[in-house]
Amino acid sequence: ASMISRQDGVIAGMSCAQTAFRLMDEELTITPHKNDGDSVKPGDKILSVEGSARAILTAERTALNFLSHLSGVASMTARCVTAIHGTKARVVDTRKTLPGLRNLQKQAVVMGGGYNHRFGLADGILIKDNHIAVSGGIENALDAVANHKSHMVKVEIEVDTLDQLQAVINHGGADIVLLDNMPPEEMAKAVDMIDGRMLAEASGGITLENIRAIAETGVDLISLGALTHSVTALDIGLDIKTE
Repeated sequence: ASMISRQDGVIAGMSCAQTAFRLMDEELTITPHKNDGDSVKPGDKILSVEGSARAILTAERTALNFLSHLSGVASMTARCVTAIHGTKARVVDTRKTLPGLRNLQKQAVVMGGGYNHRFGLADGILIKDNHIAVSGGIENALDAVANHKSHMVKVEIEVDTLDQLQAVINHGGADIVLLDNMPPEEMAKAVDMIDGRMLAEASGGITLENIRAIAETGVDLISLGALTHSVTALDIGLDIKTE
C-alpha cells in the first residue's frame, strides 16, 4: 500500500502515520519516502507499507487522518509564510488548537515554516480585553501583572484602538502588544507609535488575501488561529497493489 499526495502541499505527521500501522502489526514493512517539512505535488508517494492486509486496512483511516490533517496545517502555514516573504514578520500559531492535538499541530506549524506562540498559559502573560475589563482598565491590569509575575515571564497586552495603545505606551510594563482586528492603515500607525519599544503582533481577521498587506505595516508577528482550528486537510489517499 502507498500513501499518495493528491495536492500540492507540505508534509507533517509522518511519525503518527507510521505509529498507527505499527500498533496494528509490528511486522509490517514501512518505508517513508518523504519527511516532515518536505513539499509534495499530486502523485508523489509519501509512505509505503507492506504486509498483512487486515492490519493495513485497520490502520488506514487513523494514519490518513493524522497525516492529512497535520499536512493541512503545515501546508496552510507554508502558504502564509510564502505570502509575506521579504518582510520581517513571522507567522505564528495560537492556542486555538483541537483538544488533544496541540503539540502535534504546533509541530506541524513549524514544519510549514511558522513559529509557535504559547503552548499554555504558563508560557507567558497575555492580557486580553476581558482581563482588562475585570481589572478596571489597562493600567490596573498591567499593575496587577507587575506585582505578581516572575522576572522571567514576558507580558503581552491586547489593544483594539490607538488610544488604548497610547495608554499602554504611557504606562509601560508590556513587552509585546497585540493589535487586534486593526485594518492595515491603522496598524501601520500603531507600529509607528510603538517605535521599537515593544514587539508588535497582528491578530484577528487575517487571511491569505490580506496577510501581505498586514506584514507590510511593519509588525513583527502575525498570529492566525486558522492555522490549527479550522484548516483544510491535505488530500492524501492510500492505494493498495497486490502481486
